[in-house]
Amino acid sequence: MKQRARSNNVLTITALITIAAGSSALSADPQMLGFNSERAAEQRQLEQRFDSQLDAGQLNAWLKQLSSAPNNVGSPHDKANAEFILQQFKSWGWDAHIEAFDVLYPTLKSHRLEMLAPSHFVASLREPSIAGDATSKRTDGVPQFNAYGGDGDVTGELVYVNYGMPDDYKELARLGIDVKGKIVMTRYGGGWRGLKPKLAQEHGALACIIYSDPHEDGYFVGDAYPNGGWRPAGGAQRGSVLDMPVRAGDPLTPDVGATKDAKRLSLADAKTILTIPVLPISYSDAQPLLSALTGPVAPIAWRGALPMTYHVGPAARIHLAVTSNWNLHTIYDVIAKVPGSEFPDEWVVRGNHFDAWVFGASDPLSGTIALLAEAKAIGALLKSGWKPKRTLVYATWDGEEPGLLGSTEWSEMHAQELQRKTVVYINSDSNGRGFLAAGGSHSLQRLINEVAQSVKDPETNVTVRERLKARMLVRGYERGANEQQKAVAKKAAEGGDLPIAALGSGSDYSPFLQHLGLASLNVSYDGEDEESGSYHSNYDSFDHYSKFGDPTFAYGVAQAQTVGRIVLRIADADIVPMQFGDVSDTFNGYIQELHKLADDKRKNAGELGKLLDQNAFTLASDPTKPVLPPVREPEVPYLDFSALDNAGARLKKSAKAYDEAMSSNASKLTTTQRVELNGLLRGLEQTLVNPQGLPRRDWYKHLIYAPGLLTGYGVKTMPGVREAIDENLWDEANRYAAITAKALKNYCDRLDRATSVLMRER
Repeated sequence: MKQRARSNNVLTITALITIAAGSSALSADPQMLGFNSERAAEQRQLEQRFDSQLDAGQLNAWLKQLSSAPNNVGSPHDKANAEFILQQFKSWGWDAHIEAFDVLYPTLKSHRLEMLAPSHFVASLREPSIAGDATSKRTDGVPQFNAYGGDGDVTGELVYVNYGMPDDYKELARLGIDVKGKIVMTRYGGGWRGLKPKLAQEHGALACIIYSDPHEDGYFVGDAYPNGGWRPAGGAQRGSVLDMPVRAGDPLTPDVGATKDAKRLSLADAKTILTIPVLPISYSDAQPLLSALTGPVAPIAWRGALPMTYHVGPAARIHLAVTSNWNLHTIYDVIAKVPGSEFPDEWVVRGNHFDAWVFGASDPLSGTIALLAEAKAIGALLKSGWKPKRTLVYATWDGEEPGLLGSTEWSEMHAQELQRKTVVYINSDSNGRGFLAAGGSHSLQRLINEVAQSVKDPETNVTVRERLKARMLVRGYERGANEQQKAVAKKAAEGGDLPIAALGSGSDYSPFLQHLGLASLNVSYDGEDEESGSYHSNYDSFDHYSKFGDPTFAYGVAQAQTVGRIVLRIADADIVPMQFGDVSDTFNGYIQELHKLADDKRKNAGELGKLLDQNAFTLASDPTKPVLPPVREPEVPYLDFSALDNAGARLKKSAKAYDEAMSSNASKLTTTQRVELNGLLRGLEQTLVNPQGLPRRDWYKHLIYAPGLLTGYGVKTMPGVREAIDENLWDEANRYAAITAKALKNYCDRLDRATSVLMRER
C-alpha cells in the first residue's frame, strides 16, 4: 500500500560514498547488541550460511508467477497465491496454515463520468494496454475504483480543490468559493487519498474525483511508461478511501476478528465508510474537465504540469455515477511458525502482504518475494540442525490494500496472546532499488544500525549504512533542505546511530504497533526505482518492475539479508537487542517540538491579529473579486507541559542507566536474570498505549506514534497533544500532555526495573 519517495543527487551521494568507503568494511565492528563476543561470532557465521541460500533468480521467478494474473481480494489468483505460499512454507519445514476471515469488500458494479456543459465529453475510465507489457492487455483486473466510497448518481458544477487538504479549503473560502452541492476534483498528493473525499463530504460536496497529475508521478518527473517508469497519460491510481485514520480493518467487525460467526454492524452503522461517490481518473481523462473550468486562476502552488491554465471554477457541468456490490469476501492469511527451542512463548513476528489492486509486482509482491527468500533460507538452516531460541512467526497478509484487513483481523483475533508473547513485529511492503528505509520503535534503532553495517549495498559495495549516511548528509546540506533534513544530517555527521523514522500508517504494522502497542519495525529499500509511476495501476506489472524497479533483483536479496539478520538476531539474542539512549533523544525531541509548535502558533496568531487590526491584508489581483481576509486565529494560552518535561528528564536518566548497565553487566547475568530481563523488555512498548485510545479514534492507542487524523499515512508524534494544538483544543492538549507524561513515567518505571535486574548481585 505504501507509496515510496523519489531520489535525488545520485552523483553527489556516490562521491561521498567513495570517500567513506575506506572506513566501512563489512562487519568490522565486533559489537552485536544482545550477544557477547563469542556468541556474536557464532551469529555472524549463521548469517553467512543464511546469505548463501539467497538467490536473485528465485526471486525473479516467484515475482513472475505471483504477478501473472490480477491479485485483488476475491480474485481466483489471490487465493491461488495464498495456497502456493502455504505449500512453499511447508516444503521448507515450517508449520504453516491458512487463517481465513470474511470481510466487507465492495467491488465495482458500474461507473460513469461525463461533462455535460460547456461541451460533451465522456471519460474512458480505462487504462489502455502498453506495448511490451504483457499483462496490461488483460481485461479481468480491477477497474478504476476507490473502495469504500459511497454509491451515488449526481450532477453538479465542478470545483478544483488542489490536493483537497484542509488548507486548500481555507484558500477556497478566501476566494469566496463554496463546494456545497458541487463536485470536487482533487489531484493525488499532499496527503492520503482517503482524506480527500472525507473532507469533500464534510464540506457538503456531492462527489469527489481524484486524478493523477503528471506533476506528481508522470512526465514532469521523468519519461512516461514504456520509455521510462513514470505514469502514462492513461494510468490511474486505485486505492481505498476507508477512513483508516479512525480505525483499520473490516468496517463491520470493529475490535474483533471477522470470522464467519462474528457479530457484524449494518452497513449504515459502519463508521469508516464514506457516503459520497469517489472516482479515480487518469490525467488524459482529467484534462478536458480541468480545461473547461473558469473562475479564478488557481494559486501558483495549485498548478500541476498539464499544458493549460489551471482555474478553480466553479464551472462545467459534470455527471458522475458509481454503484458497487457490497458483499463479504474471504481473505486468506498464511501463518507459518518455527517453535523456539528455549523460549517458545517469545515470538518474533514477520509480515508482508500479498494482495494487490491489480497485478501488484511492486506493491506488494517485491516485498513478498524477499520474505519468501528469508523463509526458505531459514528452512535450510533448520535442516542443517539449527533451531531459533525464540519462536518465529512468518505471516503473509491478505486484504491489506482495502484497509489492512488481514493483519488487523488476525491481530484482533489473537490480541491477548500477541501482547503476552510478541517481542517485535517486523513489517515490509514494496521494495526497490536504492537506500535503506527503516522506521519504527526507537528502542530498535541501534539494532537497525548494526544490521545496516553488516549488509553490502549492491551498487556501491559499501555498507547500506554508509550509503544511507551519505544520502542524509547530501539532503541535509543541499540548498532548499527543510528543517527535518537538516536535523537528520546534523545527527548523521555527529556520528552515532543514524535515525530511523517514526511510523504513521499505510501498511500492516499499524495494528501491531499503534493498536496493540507491540515494538515494531518497517524495513525496505527505495529511492532509485521508478515504481511510483505504476503505483496502484494496471501497469504495476512484472514487465514494469523488471525494467524500472529492481532489474537484477539485487535489492530483493539485500532486503532479505537485512530483515533476515534482524529476525535471526532477535530470535537468538541472549538479551532482547534494545537500546534506550535513542529513545530518550527522540522522545525529548518530540517534547521540544510540542513547545515550539505552541510557541509558533501563539506568535503567528499575535502577528496576524496585529495585521488584521491594521487592515493590512492584501486583496485579490482582480479588484472585482476581492479575497476575504484571513480568519483571525484564536488566542493561544500557555500550555502546561511541565509533566512532559519532567517525564522527558527522567527518561534521559533511566535510559542512560540501562544502557550503561547493559554494557557492563549483561555478560554476567544468570539464566534466571536473563529470563526476567527479557520479560520486562518484551512488554515495555505496551506501557506507551492509552487503553481509552486517542481523541475521536479509540482504536489507535499508542501515545507516541500515530497516523495523523488529517494526514493519513503521515505520522503525528505524541499525537494526543500535537493534534490538539493543531486544532486549537487547549484543554485537550493539557489533558493529553498529562496522559502522555504518565505513560512515559510507566515506561521509565519498567525500564528502571530492567536496570535493577542488570545491577542485581549474582
